Amino acid sequence: MSQAWIGLGGNLGDPLRQMAEALRRLDAGPDVSVEIVSPVYRTPPWGKTDQPDFLNCCAGLITSLDADSLLTLCLATERALHRERNERWGPRTIDIDLLDHDGSRMRTDSLELPHPRLTQRAFVLVPLAEIAPDLQIAGRRVQHLRALVETGGIDLFQPGGDWWRQDEPSVSRSTRA
Repeated sequence: MSQAWIGLGGNLGDPLRQMAEALRRLDAGPDVSVEIVSPVYRTPPWGKTDQPDFLNCCAGLITSLDADSLLTLCLATERALHRERNERWGPRTIDIDLLDHDGSRMRTDSLELPHPRLTQRAFVLVPLAEIAPDLQIAGRRVQHLRALVETGGIDLFQPGGDWWRQDEPSVSRSTRA
């Protein structure tokens, strides 16, 4: 079994429900168990900024799948939840990124691990630091990497825990990160 870390986000439709459904779908199969899910944060768009804010979270998985197979499952989950890839860094119903798979370093045409822009993205580092502060990415602890990025504009949207297991996830509170 392997430990994997994913980032989820979206800014179209009902992103909280989309992320919850994605986590439930991943957890429902025999090859993946969702072990921990971060709080959800409202975050400004990254890359292409003329679009609505995103909701983002991270999750830790235990899986029997290798990295390529897990990526394939994540992409199939996106498609099942009506993800359309129309524009790089554009609006989307759901995005699932494989961030790390057992600390592997790899680069293929379809996958690079650790995720190549993870260390630049506060919208990933803030929630990931909540659930895996000691995780090593590129030789540095996630908690340290989080301290190096600008986190302005990131607001707590939904506390961590089992929010994603509810049929109708509801918002609990919203505060600055």
